[in-house]
Amino acid sequence: MEDSQVRHTTAGISSVSKKTATHTKTRFYILAMIFLITALNYGDRATLSMAASPMSQDLGLDTITMGYIFSAFSWAYVIGQIPGGWLLDKYGAKRIYFWSIFLWSLFTVFIGFTHYLGNTGLIISSLFLLRFLVGLAESPAFPGNSQVVAAWFPTKERGTAAAVFNSAQYFATVIFAPFMGWLVSQVHWQSIFWVMGGLGIVISFIWLKVIYSPVNHPTVNPKELELIKDGGGLVNMGQNLQENQKSKTKFSDIKQLLSSRMLLGIFIAQYCINCLTYFFLTWFPVYLVKERNMTILQAGFAAVAPALCGFIGGILGGLISDRLIKMNKSLTFARKLPIILGMLLSTSIVVCNYVDSQTAIIFFMSLAFFGKGFGSLGWAVMSDVAPKEMIGLSGGLFNTFGNTAGIVIPIVIGYILSTTGSFNGALVFVGIHALIALFSYIFLVGKIERFQLKTTSSH
Repeated sequence: MEDSQVRHTTAGISSVSKKTATHTKTRFYILAMIFLITALNYGDRATLSMAASPMSQDLGLDTITMGYIFSAFSWAYVIGQIPGGWLLDKYGAKRIYFWSIFLWSLFTVFIGFTHYLGNTGLIISSLFLLRFLVGLAESPAFPGNSQVVAAWFPTKERGTAAAVFNSAQYFATVIFAPFMGWLVSQVHWQSIFWVMGGLGIVISFIWLKVIYSPVNHPTVNPKELELIKDGGGLVNMGQNLQENQKSKTKFSDIKQLLSSRMLLGIFIAQYCINCLTYFFLTWFPVYLVKERNMTILQAGFAAVAPALCGFIGGILGGLISDRLIKMNKSLTFARKLPIILGMLLSTSIVVCNYVDSQTAIIFFMSLAFFGKGFGSLGWAVMSDVAPKEMIGLSGGLFNTFGNTAGIVIPIVIGYILSTTGSFNGALVFVGIHALIALFSYIFLVGKIERFQLKTTSSH
């Protein structure tokens, strides 16, 4: 009798819990916070490109010098990836990401004061150093995003989750480019650094109040936790710190990652995909102003269409990838198909060399960035394949390869412009990278699956 009552009561509780669970979507609030932070992240990266034309005239900087200043962010961003990933694995995303947001925002504010230094050499050095520090501070951001998504989302939702935070890079332009264009034209170029940096400092403290691991979140529903855990979410992420500290990462582990053909193919493709990103973040506004004769304010609004298309493409790519998984297609097929189709569309950037009207330019740029967004599933793939013991570090290594593009693209395009006086060669250079990414996923990556580290026994 008692057993029967217990079973009946348990069934009732289970029924209520399931009912309640449909209304508990804590993981989506976490994703919204990551989206906001990533949009701010890319807004801060784009401050320099939006200020570039008036700043270079004001300070007397040529295209090669600007190319090197553009690249300063990525030198540090690349250097900081592996240490940033290691810190995330050791101390967790909540703590490390807070310091990341706070510091990159503070250094962004400081950039707005460099013109007061007076001496041109000192100004150039300070600009390079501060952008370098912004890059160093931002280095844990995307490995942190990957760690949080791997913790909060089951595999079948991970493509969409990663696509959402990754597409924030385009939405950042939709939100911030017209606003920054207005600040530059109506106030002065320094103001965008003060406003964007100040906003980031405020948001860093909001992060501390919002982010927890699934097992520690004060509002997470038990059924939601069960759904995440049973679906492959690493719900203890960032909480088993003592265990992480005991098992130290060895160079042999990193060597294993670099020896994997699958991972190497993913890393190379990410470098190529990011080439399109960094063109957009650095030289694109300059291209619109100098090559296509737009004003700064027009360029700010013109950048919205490609960014919005990139955002829509990014969301669609993730949704379609996850839909294919739910249709029982293989993980490999579900991830590769949007990437390959997206990269094929991205090559349309080269068509801009053969059209003259501003409308046609914006159309083909929008098509290219829709494709780039649609195919930007690299972080979803990393959440699928990174070894469980090294999510942060694997993400750091992935981002090291990817953001080497931020060093190469600004400098190479700076030299192309200096040599030819035209963006034609630059657009071809960027378009070729989309093809290399496509071929990398077709011929190098192979089957997409979680990488297993080979461990050696220790006493």
